[in-house]
Amino acid sequence: MADTQYILPNDIGVSSLDCREAFRLLSPTERLYAHHLSRAAWYGGLAVLLQTSPEAPYIYALLSRLFRAQDPDQLRQHALAEGLTEEEYQAFLVYAAGVYSNMGNYKSFGDTKFVPNLPKDKLGRVILGSKAAQQRPEEVRDLWQTCGDLMFSLEPRLRHLGLGKEGVTTYFSGDCTMEDAKLAQDFLDSQNLSAYNTRLFKVVGQEGKSHYEVRLASVLNTDPALDSELTSKLKRYEFQGNHFQVTRGDYAPILQKVVEHLEKAKAYAANSHQEQMLAQYVESFTQGSIEAHKRGSRFWIQDKGPIVESYIGFIESYRDPFGSRGEFEGFVAMVNKAMSAKFERLVASAEQLLKELPWPLAFEKDKFLTPDFTSLDVLTFAGSGIPAGINIPNYDDLRQTEGFKNVSLGNVLAVAYAAKREKLTFLEEEDKDLYIRWKGPSFDVQVGLHELLGHGSGKLFVQDEKGAFNFDKETVINPETGEQIQSWYRSGETWDSKFSTIASSYEECRAESVGLYLCLNPQVLEIFGFEGADAEDVIYVNWLNMVRAGLLALEFYTPEAANWRQAHMQARFVILRVLLEAGEGLVTVTPTTGSDGRPDARVRLDRSKIRSVGRPALERFLRRLQVLNSTGDVVAGRALYEGYAAVTDAPPECFLTLRDTVLLRKESRKLIVQPNTRLEGSEVQLVEYEASAAGLIRSFCERFPEDGPELEEVLIQLAAADARFWRNQAQEAPPGQA
Repeated sequence: MADTQYILPNDIGVSSLDCREAFRLLSPTERLYAHHLSRAAWYGGLAVLLQTSPEAPYIYALLSRLFRAQDPDQLRQHALAEGLTEEEYQAFLVYAAGVYSNMGNYKSFGDTKFVPNLPKDKLGRVILGSKAAQQRPEEVRDLWQTCGDLMFSLEPRLRHLGLGKEGVTTYFSGDCTMEDAKLAQDFLDSQNLSAYNTRLFKVVGQEGKSHYEVRLASVLNTDPALDSELTSKLKRYEFQGNHFQVTRGDYAPILQKVVEHLEKAKAYAANSHQEQMLAQYVESFTQGSIEAHKRGSRFWIQDKGPIVESYIGFIESYRDPFGSRGEFEGFVAMVNKAMSAKFERLVASAEQLLKELPWPLAFEKDKFLTPDFTSLDVLTFAGSGIPAGINIPNYDDLRQTEGFKNVSLGNVLAVAYAAKREKLTFLEEEDKDLYIRWKGPSFDVQVGLHELLGHGSGKLFVQDEKGAFNFDKETVINPETGEQIQSWYRSGETWDSKFSTIASSYEECRAESVGLYLCLNPQVLEIFGFEGADAEDVIYVNWLNMVRAGLLALEFYTPEAANWRQAHMQARFVILRVLLEAGEGLVTVTPTTGSDGRPDARVRLDRSKIRSVGRPALERFLRRLQVLNSTGDVVAGRALYEGYAAVTDAPPECFLTLRDTVLLRKESRKLIVQPNTRLEGSEVQLVEYEASAAGLIRSFCERFPEDGPELEEVLIQLAAADARFWRNQAQEAPPGQA
């Protein structure tokens, strides 16, 4: 059997997302709006399979055909007859649920591959003897032959998502290196093109020159009809001695389905902002235009306090090894009025709270752009995983000048972050009951501060295309050096393009640090209803949760490649290092032996020193983060951040050794079962499923009732068309490539 870090355990937690009450309160028109937005999101989410691994689309198609022909209970009887044990069949159900939940065979949180926890020959017998194989023997056999070996393979290069010899990614062809990614980013910057909706494919010509295709996601392919923005960009280029060609049409048939349902949703929009937003999204996905998506995002920002909230597109860049390309994501949710009222009070206090942050006024936005901040109950979240909160859009220019929205996903928090005492690791016994009582409430506070005042704070110093600066170059002083500002963002440069591989984690670290820092403010705690001893407990558990998370983060560090696979967890490890560096016994991490005789560890936080030791240390660190962020000082920013993110076996913590303990004691991330919506006549019904691996599988089997087989064929064709770019992916990269 495989190493436990590459399997999903049979007892993995599975929870159903409860949005019944919020959905019940929607009007018939709001339900229709939510239904078509959900359909658009689910169709678009299929693109994630093509953004993850070469085999993911084939695995999805194989599983979908298998379970459409026989539901999990029916297939169980066949599997047991083929010689599988109950445990082996459950392992297969968990694997299938994991593929659906992560939209691929790599974990959305950590980017680690997971494989079925049963023998390959046994699974092969189940598949080839299934009802699906009896109905379409050649198709099922071909799918199994195409993806079976890769499904189980744990060749070193295939264990993690990454670029070059560090892992596999389908954002880039298999022979691309980090140097190719940097060259492509320079090319995109030179043409004022965004990387968000692109993939990069490389071919080396007979003359030894590299030929790069930058492919935009769009419904249209080469047809320039009705297009004014991109026609001039779709051509061949010579750039730094290499050939580039900009094309479009990536995921075209999938995006066509997205567009169809966005058009249908427009008929049920609540106002002109929503109508114009959807029209621009349709334009973006049809033409491949990020500028159109930005325009849609502007209307979305202006749509304050909607009953049905949504966002869709190529959004988060966490899984691009270079940090610039967005994974497709779409969510639909409904307002939770009680928690939203607290967030409204936090927004009302934001301008005052921003003054508490430890950097000069010149390093803050000229004007705080009051955002929408709501707590939502999620109906649909299509993509590779569901976060606890979101601050969007991610476009730097919009965030700096036009604003953003903050979203806390209340029903996700309720199921994903519930803690059971018997499964709590790395805490002192006396902390466990307090942790269980206050983890949820403290996380509400942290998410609110993280999203609103973490991601929502700070100014980027920019020189525009006309040479004008958005700061006073003569008078603004760098508080770290006492000198005038020496670096800034040039026209066309963004945070992601400039800081690339560390951009996401650095920004998450800044936001998490702001949350920890401001949760010490009594005004914040009062907004959330905490005073006196309760407020002190919320602070303590919030800080304790962060340092424990920093230790748990070691699961997502790969010693062989000396890199991190998850931005949020890297950020939390950095904060742990900062607080350990503060000294005076504020935080200690002590190896121990568990009651089972195996290695264990304990995290201790001295609550009496949070303000006297922790706050000053965090203040110094936060100021440095923001100054380097504002000035775009990549060299110093990398030195600071990568220094704290380094994992060594230096005493006293010996983190590399502790990593083995973390892997030994790790708890798998829960799988979340989402409902479906079904249109029956003119009414929309909510369809819910049981909280189990089988329930999750059923939810996906019923997700595309009209065109499931057609979609699977589309995915197979799209994957096969580009398969040549990842042949021999499991082999080691040629010398010199990284």
